Amino acid sequence: MSELKELKGRIQSIRSIEKITSAMMMVSSAKLHKFQQIISNLYPYEQKLNNLLQLVLSQQGEEFVSPYMKQRPVKRVAIVAFSSNSSLAGRFNNDIADKLQAVVSTYSHLGKENILIFPIGDKVAKAAKNMGLHVQRNFSDISAKPAYDKTLPIADELTKMFLNKTVDRVELIYQHFRSKGSQIVQYEPFLPIDLNIDYRNISTDEYIIDPDSESILNQLIPKVLRIKLYTVHTDSVTSEHAARMTAMQIATDNADNLIEELRLEYNKLRQESITNELLDIIGGSFGR
Repeated sequence: MSELKELKGRIQSIRSIEKITSAMMMVSSAKLHKFQQIISNLYPYEQKLNNLLQLVLSQQGEEFVSPYMKQRPVKRVAIVAFSSNSSLAGRFNNDIADKLQAVVSTYSHLGKENILIFPIGDKVAKAAKNMGLHVQRNFSDISAKPAYDKTLPIADELTKMFLNKTVDRVELIYQHFRSKGSQIVQYEPFLPIDLNIDYRNISTDEYIIDPDSESILNQLIPKVLRIKLYTVHTDSVTSEHAARMTAMQIATDNADNLIEELRLEYNKLRQESITNELLDIIGGSFGR
């Protein structure tokens, strides 16, 4: 009887956990749908801005080098890494932490004091501190809810640091959303800008640029960088909800399978208990 009571308690406990994981899965699914719509609108806008930037830069010719595009020896680097504030998202945060460690190792010759970390998310902030890295600030308060007005000052601060030569390079680490079941860690430069322009394939004859290319670039490049950071942040949060939804789906399915196994075991023990009781009754009757 004690085994039956224990199994019944385990089944009830796992059923309670299953309800929680199922609810978390549905919440993540709803949030994923919301951010998928946002990111699907952001991608074309970002691409159009980049195309416009290429067009204006092509007017300047191959000899032109913007301060935002200036390549110089890296003596100090800033790394912006995106994660979530909470767990239960599979390997979402672990993959970011692993990539951060791999990137930092390539800059180990600079010394940790020259590797500046801008963590957007509590999990990557803790990972950076555990590595003994210099964390500029923890932006965990904006991690879960990407907004243009929140990422704008971060983009401007990074841009200012690059232009003032406080850092020589700014890089991004984040999870890129490919599908509900697939997210991939991305590692790419933020500054200096590298558009890989093929000037031979860009025709500017049909465009009139007014007032002039340089004035437009001074307004356009900061805008491109701000949108880039906002898009990456939104991409990361979309990936987070996809990863959590998948993780909770797996957890729910595992709980369901475990409940079924325990129920079979419970029924088997219950049948054995009933059989033993019947045998005792029958044996007692014959004993008389």
